[in-house]
Amino acid sequence: MEVMLQIFAPGSLLFILIGSILGLFIGALPGLSATMGVAILTPMTFWLPPEQGLAMLIAIYAVALFAGGIPAILINTPGTPANMVTTFDGYPLAQQGKAGLALGINAIYSGLGGLVSVVFLMLLAQPIAKFALNFGAAEYFALAFFGLSMIIGISGKSLRKGIISGFIGLFIATVGLDPITSTQRFTFNQSELYEGISFIPIMIGLFGLGEIFFQFLSKKENMTSADKKEVKKNKIGRVLPNKKERKEMRKPFIGSAIISPIIGAIPGAGGDIASIVTWEQSKRFAKGKKKEEYGKGSLGGLAATTTANNGVIGGAFATMLTLGLPGDAVTAILIGSLMMYGMQPGPNLFIENPDIVYTIIGLLFIAHILVIVVGLFGAKLFSRIMLLKQEYIWLSVILLCMIGAYAINNSYFDVWIALAFGIVGLIFRKLDYPLGPLILGLILGPMAESNFRRALVMGDGQGFTIFFTRPISLILIVIAILSLVMPAILKAIQNRRKVNRVGE
Repeated sequence: MEVMLQIFAPGSLLFILIGSILGLFIGALPGLSATMGVAILTPMTFWLPPEQGLAMLIAIYAVALFAGGIPAILINTPGTPANMVTTFDGYPLAQQGKAGLALGINAIYSGLGGLVSVVFLMLLAQPIAKFALNFGAAEYFALAFFGLSMIIGISGKSLRKGIISGFIGLFIATVGLDPITSTQRFTFNQSELYEGISFIPIMIGLFGLGEIFFQFLSKKENMTSADKKEVKKNKIGRVLPNKKERKEMRKPFIGSAIISPIIGAIPGAGGDIASIVTWEQSKRFAKGKKKEEYGKGSLGGLAATTTANNGVIGGAFATMLTLGLPGDAVTAILIGSLMMYGMQPGPNLFIENPDIVYTIIGLLFIAHILVIVVGLFGAKLFSRIMLLKQEYIWLSVILLCMIGAYAINNSYFDVWIALAFGIVGLIFRKLDYPLGPLILGLILGPMAESNFRRALVMGDGQGFTIFFTRPISLILIVIAILSLVMPAILKAIQNRRKVNRVGE
């Protein structure tokens, strides 16, 4: 009852509304992203009660993922990475004069996908947390090692660049006092570094300033004048799908709603991966003419991908809340937010702060209901958000980044950290290095190091065998090793088959 009062308190509802408005702007403006929005605005929530601050951040997250489909449909430019696949069928539908229908499908199925994923979170979070309570230092190290092995999967085109990025994140995580002996490491006698480099300024720099610097130096408009004219003249038309169209989208929606939370629960995965997988699976099971429509304006394809971009949220939160691992970049930032509120994500959160877990679940429900309602009633209006001048956006984001970095500890040192990592983010983008592995290294590095050393101390002379004599840690380590070596093995098998075919 107390949780319900907190969720439906005027303050919480007000900040959900504010977060929804901000999420619409962030998602609908190509070049910005949900990650950037949450990273920039997280410091603004630290003086609020936890339920109000989380209400704002969760609403930004949910609504930005949906709103990123608006430019994807109208001008073939995804607002966020999760909406990339929305362009496959959304834009062709708009070209066919069905822009309103495409926007309506985007709103309805993004919201429904998010709601199903919250049910996934409700059903599985508690059992996973209870199971994880049996974890000791060896199991937590194995879990962190498993999370770090996901670097392979999120390295993009270059595995080498992904591994380098991951090691940079691990190195940054070593700055500060040694977790066992309290010896200074890479602090250069700067008291500000004794507790390590603050996580939030790093995120602000990488995802906020880094992206703006990159856009500024690239001197590339996200929208051409032709795009702007198209938005102005676009007639939205009918928004709600009819009975026949809903029937066509039923199976793609169900398949995507089942798959996307599972993908979201994998550390480092996100809406972009889920959208690609669900779209491909939906196409594979389509028949006849419907299969040929994929990529040319398929309602089923659009329903699958829009379900997936928000459907990952419940899975990502399940991983974050129960195991303390970031499901994606946004939940990585939210881990930092919870820690700033004095709460440590992981199985103990369900014992020490059960109210906040149920509050988060309730806020996710409300945020996704808002996605449907706001998306349907404001489709035409929200399409005009894209007409804002890019220079105004850049200036606003830079100001928010500077204010946010300072507001965390009222420290100019954090502002310099944000600026430094803004340059790092720019360099990474210019050299095409992925940021995901760096974030995984930064988040999981301390967890891996402290539990590795603690397990060796508690092992009573067992040495490294302690990690292989405990069943849970053994299974996690084996899975992690397999995930590291299997891509290389599969590639070698494929190359051998190609050589054999050429020889024949």
